[in-house]
This record gives sequence, C-alpha cells and structure tokens, in this order.
Amino acid sequence: MNTQDLDQAARDILARNDKGSYTIPTEGLYPYQWNWDSAFAAMGFAQFNPDRAWTEIDTLFSGQWDNGMVPHILFHRPDPGYFPGPDVWSGVGPIPSSGISQPPIAATMAKLVFGKDPDMGAKRMSPLFDRFVAWHQWFMEWRLDNGAVCITHPWEAGRDNAPDWDIGMRAINPVGVGDYTRRDTAHVDGSMRPTKWDYDRYLWLVQRGARLKWDEAAMIQDAPFRVADPTMTFTLLRANRDLAALGRALGRDVTQIEGWITTLEAGADTLWNPTIESYDGRDVPTGEWANSISNASFLCWYAGLPAAAMKPRLKSVMAGLTYGVPSLDPNDPRFDAKRYWRGPVWGIMNMLIGLGMDEQGMAEGQELRRTTADLIAEHGFSEYFDPTDGSPAGGKSFTWTAAVWLGWASPNARQA
Repeated sequence: MNTQDLDQAARDILARNDKGSYTIPTEGLYPYQWNWDSAFAAMGFAQFNPDRAWTEIDTLFSGQWDNGMVPHILFHRPDPGYFPGPDVWSGVGPIPSSGISQPPIAATMAKLVFGKDPDMGAKRMSPLFDRFVAWHQWFMEWRLDNGAVCITHPWEAGRDNAPDWDIGMRAINPVGVGDYTRRDTAHVDGSMRPTKWDYDRYLWLVQRGARLKWDEAAMIQDAPFRVADPTMTFTLLRANRDLAALGRALGRDVTQIEGWITTLEAGADTLWNPTIESYDGRDVPTGEWANSISNASFLCWYAGLPAAAMKPRLKSVMAGLTYGVPSLDPNDPRFDAKRYWRGPVWGIMNMLIGLGMDEQGMAEGQELRRTTADLIAEHGFSEYFDPTDGSPAGGKSFTWTAAVWLGWASPNARQA
C-alpha cells in the first residue's frame, strides 16, 4: 500500500475499534478501555478529529477514583470473553475498573492534541486539568522510592512480563490462586504471551489488592512486589513537564508540578545501574538490579534527560537487528523475539523514544521513525513485532499501532 492507503487503513482501524466515547485496543483480545492505549488513541484521532480525541480523554478520566488514581482498565460493558474481569478486580471507583494504573502518558498526548486546535484544547483541557494533577499527585504520594516511581503489579508498567520484574515475581508464592481459564491464549499463540507461571503471580497480586479493598496504605505494608521502574519514572517525569506547559497555557499555578519534576529528576539518577551502564529496574525490597537493558531504558530522552551515556547502549542493542528498538537487549540470555515484552519491537515505545531523540537533537530519532514506518508498511498494524525479521505478533488491527502511524510514523505525519 502507498502512504495514502496506509493512512486510510489506520483511520479505519480507529473507527472499527471505536465504541462511541472510548476505543478498545483490538476486538477479542482486549475488549475494554485501557489507559495508555486510550491516550495513544486520542493522539491518533487528533490527526483528523480533535473533538473525538478529547472525548477519548474525557472518558478515560470518567473512571478516576476518589484518591486520584486513573485505572488501567475501565470495564464499560460486560464481556465474558475477558479474564480477569471486574468481578475479580473489585475496583472501588465510580465505574467497574481494575485496581492499578498504567504509564501516565495521557498529559503528553493531551498536549499533542491541544496543539492541533489550541482554542478547542483550552476549552476541553480546562475542566480536566485538576483531574490530571490529582492523578499525578497519586503517583507522587503512593509510588515513589527515593524519587523513582514504583509499580506494585507488572501490569501497572504496561510491560507485563519484562525481565525487570523477575526478582519480585520469584518472591511471590501464589498460594490460593485457584483454578482459572485464561482468555488471551484463545486469541493469540501462547508462545507470544506471558507464561502460566507469570499469570499465577499476576492473579495473586490482584486477589491481594481486592482483599485489601485497594487501600494504598494497607497495600504498601509488607508489599511483596514493588519495583522502581524506568517506564513509570520517565513517563511521569515527561508527563509533568507537559502538564506544567498545559497549565501555563491555561493560566494555572504549576508550582507544585515543577517541584515534582525536580523530585523525579533526582529519582531517575537512582535507576542508573553502573554495572551494565544503563537505566534499569530496581527491586525495592531486596535492592537488587534487574540487569535489564530494555526499550524503557531509552525513554530517558523522552523524559528530557540528555543521558549521553545511553547512546553506546543503544548502538549495542541495535547491532545486527533489522528493526528496533527491541524490548530487551538481544544479547541478554532472557531475550525472546516474539514473547511480549521479552524481545519484540513496539511501535508505541519507538514513538516515545523517537520523540525524545528528536528533542535531544539526535539523528537517530529520524532513523527510528523511518524504520518504524517501514516496519508497519511491510508487516501491518500488529500489537508488536519480531525485531529480527519484522514478523507481526500479538493482536491484529491494533489501535495504538494505527495511532502511532497517523501521528508519527507516516510520511504525512512528518510533514505536519
């Protein structure tokens, strides 16, 4: 297909996955509204329908809890084909939801949407601004360790089975999880998904949170899983920079947000693993490093950090690959080219990394944009891809890959 045909195919995917006021990632595999998927969807819609983009963000915040947390899944309509559903999660928000959050990229995507039509943006963002602040404050109150942002469940980082969590996951004995039937492997080959060993522990953590009624003060006591995470730290740092910019455009006081930026910049330093000379996940209970050079490690530039020392890491990770950036260094013995976050390339991560590279004046940003465009043009709008040959993996007709094409990878997006 030529560029125009690919642009239309991407718009068609957004339309097909559009449920009126929110977008699902793809039919079957993910039938609800996911947090950071939805933020990418808004960015994609903004390329041709800014009003619909703002509606996507409005709907995401309709599920915000009283404590400020915006859940990672909103269960707007019943769907027995998905597990674990709202009955397992027992969320305590205004609508059925999960009990954890996801990488806070929404402020950054909202800023991109705002730029498409500033007059509309001012009207739509103004009532949302305090909601964004409350969400970011929730992270600052409940998820920090020495200024770095932690996760309390692997799903919270969006990188479900990344090796960053292996230490914390091994510390969990999933007693009492019981029998369950996974639905994801009915839609996607099991070799591309987390293992049952992973899922037992995922569910044990969900059941623990539900038992404690998702009370953050209770859950932090003797927390069995808590990992200081580059994904969360870098995305929240960037989100606070963009939320402050939006606040200034709206004439709001952003002093508190500027303080958060300073805290998170210091926290990012605590994620530098000198042994592998890379940003890395740090298991909080044990203090051990994950020793994982992941695509999240390269979000440092997206976060606004110069991080010159990461450039040699990027070169070594990309060596010999047709497509990057892989979700794990191929030189790592844990690398698996098609298993979710243990090797595959993700268009969404490439976009965030590429934006950061461009802002740091790195020529690699344009090269990453070009190779991501080639990857999608040649292999379709899949959830993720094998970095060795580009073969598609995971879900098909994926919302966020279509959005990344429209808003960043397409040659027409580059001219915008």
